[in-house]
Amino acid sequence: MVRRRVSQFVAGWRTGLSRPVLILQAANALNYVGYGLVLPFEIIYLHQVRGFSTSTAGLVLAATMGTSAIVTPPTGALLDRYSARALVVGGSLASALGYAGFAFVDRPWQAFGCSIVGGAGLGAAGTANRTLLVRLITPEQRPAAFALNRVAGNFGIGAGATVAGFIVAAAEHLSTFQLLYLFDAITSAGLALIVLAAVPSPRAAIATTADAKGSGFRAVARDRVFLTVIAANLVLVVVGHTFFSNILPPFVKAHTPVGPAEIGIIILLNTSVIVIAQIPAVRVVARMRRTHAFAAASVLFAVALFAVLPATLVHSKLAATSILAGVAIVLACGEIAHILVLGPLVSDMAPEHLLGRYLSLYSLTFTGSLALGPAIGGVLLQTSPDAIWWGGALAVLLAGVVLLRLGDRIPDPLLEAPSGLESAPEAA
Repeated sequence: MVRRRVSQFVAGWRTGLSRPVLILQAANALNYVGYGLVLPFEIIYLHQVRGFSTSTAGLVLAATMGTSAIVTPPTGALLDRYSARALVVGGSLASALGYAGFAFVDRPWQAFGCSIVGGAGLGAAGTANRTLLVRLITPEQRPAAFALNRVAGNFGIGAGATVAGFIVAAAEHLSTFQLLYLFDAITSAGLALIVLAAVPSPRAAIATTADAKGSGFRAVARDRVFLTVIAANLVLVVVGHTFFSNILPPFVKAHTPVGPAEIGIIILLNTSVIVIAQIPAVRVVARMRRTHAFAAASVLFAVALFAVLPATLVHSKLAATSILAGVAIVLACGEIAHILVLGPLVSDMAPEHLLGRYLSLYSLTFTGSLALGPAIGGVLLQTSPDAIWWGGALAVLLAGVVLLRLGDRIPDPLLEAPSGLESAPEAA
């Protein structure tokens, strides 16, 4: 019985993806290790080590992702004509330069300068990375490919955050944070080199004369259902993803007995659940309507956000850590359902010659959230910290209702091909 269950679990991890896709995701995992080293401690570093106010620190992070958001749409336009691999390489090197600079800033204007360089690199590389991935796979492989992409990201962030948590707990000095930022820069450069050496460059689709009237961002703007999906998911990502990764660490450090080592463990728990369950969950989510999966994700996010508040009422480090561990697990379940639906849905909605533009707006839900999340959260940390959690819960529930009401107006494999229920798990 045990052997059979182990065999079934291992079988759930078979993706059928090609070697270049697997190499790309391995390179992404390496890059995310570096990002995970600095992610939980960016506001802590800028506030406690460099002496910036929490609102200024939040705005620095917002500037990084704000710049990333600004360059994302132009990158999408370039991707519909030029090589995605070249943009991954160039963007990753710019990101490496910006994050290396963070190690040496001692004034806000320097930090904002690094934010602009690093953010431009992140925006270009992130959008190009997703476009490169979609062009390397078939439509049937999209759920598995996006799931593996999420596994790579969470494995890297979890590993990096855990290591960084223990390093910071052992030596919370300037040189410690500098080392973390420099290693982050090295992993970004490593991603560029691996993609350049081992990942092919598929050609972008060229719009035909018949497509000419339907090209450009004007064509995307006419897709009102798609824009509704993007807007609602921006809320889900800001609240369900960004508040946990960027705002929870400084919040719990200030308002609970939890310390840096426990913060690293909490993030590791969240990412570990995603790493273990994301790919096997492809089979489960394939049996759900896409709107229902969005609604389920929003409810899970809301429950987890409300559950942060009890951790501020206890005085035991173990009790507070246990509550936040539960928050991390519930959030992970919401993230799993959310990502398995969102990525393939955007790819299915995009005409082939507009794939780069559609995916650029998909990327914008993440880069935009990473700009809005720290900015909103940084201000609320100073003015009304508890509102981050109860207000966020209400926001994700509203976004879930909006997505649920879309019904059959979005592409859904269960509506278009009911027989696909039997073949979907095999494709994953």
